[in-house]
Amino acid sequence: MTNALAGPLPVSRPDIAPPIEFKGIVIGLSIAAIAWLALVPLVFLLWQSILTPQTAAAPAQFTLENFRIAYSSTDTARLFLNSVQFASGAAVLALFVGTGLAWMNERTNTPFKALFFALTIVPLVIPGILFTVSWIMLASPKIGLINLALQKTFDTDAVFINIYTMAGMIWVDGLHYSPMAFLLMTAAFRSMDPSLEEQAAMSGASMLQTALRITLKLAWPAALGSLLILFVRSIESFEVPALLGLPVGIHVYTSSIYQAIHQYPSQIGLASAYAVTLLLLTSAGIYAQSRLSGGSYSTVTGKGFRPRTIDLGRWRYVTAAMFILYFVVIVLLPFLVLVWSSLQKFYSAPSWAALSRISLDSYRAVLGYPQFGQTVWNSLVLAVGCATVVMLVSAVISWVVVRTKMPGRWMLDNIASLPLVFPGLVLGLAIMVCYLTIDIGIYGTLWIIFIAYVTRFLPYGMRYNSTSMLQIHKELEESAAMSGASWSMAFRRVVLPLLKPGLLAGFIYVMIVSIRELSSSILLYSPGTEVVSIMIWELWQNGQYVELSALGVMLIIALFCLVMLAQMSARRFGIAQA
Repeated sequence: MTNALAGPLPVSRPDIAPPIEFKGIVIGLSIAAIAWLALVPLVFLLWQSILTPQTAAAPAQFTLENFRIAYSSTDTARLFLNSVQFASGAAVLALFVGTGLAWMNERTNTPFKALFFALTIVPLVIPGILFTVSWIMLASPKIGLINLALQKTFDTDAVFINIYTMAGMIWVDGLHYSPMAFLLMTAAFRSMDPSLEEQAAMSGASMLQTALRITLKLAWPAALGSLLILFVRSIESFEVPALLGLPVGIHVYTSSIYQAIHQYPSQIGLASAYAVTLLLLTSAGIYAQSRLSGGSYSTVTGKGFRPRTIDLGRWRYVTAAMFILYFVVIVLLPFLVLVWSSLQKFYSAPSWAALSRISLDSYRAVLGYPQFGQTVWNSLVLAVGCATVVMLVSAVISWVVVRTKMPGRWMLDNIASLPLVFPGLVLGLAIMVCYLTIDIGIYGTLWIIFIAYVTRFLPYGMRYNSTSMLQIHKELEESAAMSGASWSMAFRRVVLPLLKPGLLAGFIYVMIVSIRELSSSILLYSPGTEVVSIMIWELWQNGQYVELSALGVMLIIALFCLVMLAQMSARRFGIAQA
């Protein structure tokens, strides 16, 4: 009976590992990519800072000499003070201008608010190097149009404005970052509960008293957070210190790093030591800002309301005039001086004689440069490729962070955001050191600049995708899975289409900033891998001001068209506020 019921003995089979799913491969590769991009260059930068220069006769050896020179030389204190003074001054100026404009646009009945909002953020299109060059043409002691006009008016040779000073550096950098301050403070003013202001008005407080004692106090946490962000952006600025500070011996950390690399013999170890110091400063600023933004303030509410606007009466035309003046100073004057210079055969001040010499020779010269076509192609390839990779990789990482309960996913988010603390020049130096040490054949090619751009702009892709991912209901993916769709199919056909608005907005933004980028590529380019921003830098170094102006005008127009495309796409996909 027992034998009849007994079936064949089971065949012993070796244990077989379950097949690796496509989902695991994609997530694993994405995690490995961001870990490599964000962490490996940092390790090599720190390592290089404690090594002696390597030569054919002597290998690199451990040393602390780089830090001794960086911290104990007679210029150490001056370098630190210059850097902090420059960044603090520019941040305060940007915050002062941006807060004033944001208050007028959000809290008052200034006319044409939508138009003024658009005009105020237009300066974001202008690359830093072009903004700086335009102010040199406006306020240089020798060739500045403002000085020349004032000298002619008062019949004197006195210098009225000198842009080659610390004050000039603060002025240019502060104005350049004022649109960022405007956007940051606009968000703060829009989210405030207006009840306290209304109570102050009912108690008889004047408009000025309400603004100073209520509104600005409510905005103080946001203002302090914005100040820290602006400080970090200014202390990592390269174009302004390089063009305005270096010619007169005003050194900050970014310009000192550049000089250490380009002096003979090259001092990569010293540059790395300076970079570590700058990295600590930016990390402290970002950390303080993140702690501040993590706090909660009872005066900011998520309830639906429309903030009360102040009736300025006739003064509303004064505030409108202030917006127009801002646009003239920040956009119109710099752009017009570039246009004027680009129409001259050689740089000269406006006059009837110069007017008769107007020509398009500089445009023909730029378009006829042998390297122009390759430079534009390089910029487009890098911009499109970088934007594509950044948005796709960050979409996967955002899905892991937002949708899964994978242990350590918060660390993954932090690693992806780590490049935020890297100044562009420091990132370029770290990548240069990394791929000089790990010789895989990409140094001196377009690939190394591509890696720098992807690393630098990865955090922006994370912000766009994470925000969009939080707005997508998880049930949609679960329904796809219950219908038999694999993870890859659900991700491609459900998640990515729903992420389309954020992906598109992030793609265009990363494209624009990639085309503008100079600081992270200035140490990485070689003949044949120049991009448009590098070509502008080289034209400035060679004294070809009219050709530089022509290229700058064409670049600004192209970037402006990209922004218009972004706006039209935003309306098309219902993300006009993005």
